[in-house]
Amino acid sequence: MDVDYSKLWEKVNVNNTISYYNTNTSTFVESTQLVQMTEAWSRFTSKLALSSIILDFGCGSGRDTKYFLEHGYKVEAIDGSEELCKVASAYTGISVKNQLFTDLSEVQKYDAVWACSSILHASSEDLVIIIKKICTALKSHGLFYTSFKYGEFEGERNGRYFTDFTEESFAALLKKSADFDILETWITGDVRPGREDEKWLNIILQKK
Repeated sequence: MDVDYSKLWEKVNVNNTISYYNTNTSTFVESTQLVQMTEAWSRFTSKLALSSIILDFGCGSGRDTKYFLEHGYKVEAIDGSEELCKVASAYTGISVKNQLFTDLSEVQKYDAVWACSSILHASSEDLVIIIKKICTALKSHGLFYTSFKYGEFEGERNGRYFTDFTEESFAALLKKSADFDILETWITGDVRPGREDEKWLNIILQKK
């Protein structure tokens, strides 16, 4: 029987990344939970009605879920790390679902999907599948925010798998994956103290 080694390698990458967050939960939460994502929050919510249902797709510490809940939005949240789900559930007061990105199965349920520094851990091959699933989960004209480290690297870095993008490489990926228009892109420095020189690509898309 033929074995698809590329699929096995991707599974190892996913497991390694999840293991990293399960093992380093406290350190990750301490470095991210109180970070203010003011610009991204503002750009995203300015396009949403208060009745919107948001999926926080890879919610990490629960920081963004809490922000959206406190500002009147209905929010569901998932994360692949069992330990981060526990932390985020306690922090936000809602039950955070432990789920892999590739297992998203909802159809036209959400007004918006927020994937801040989360799907960057998927391979470029899996991202094609994941973005299609996000498109399916969104209502017509739904919004999708995501962010990636800025560059062209793909592979393991600091114990986790990363896929980096530029404006051009993300636009090329999007042509393979789903029916979205890009509304905005902007580049920011990392908002965590001491990491301002790290560049991030921020993107807001809208389902056609």
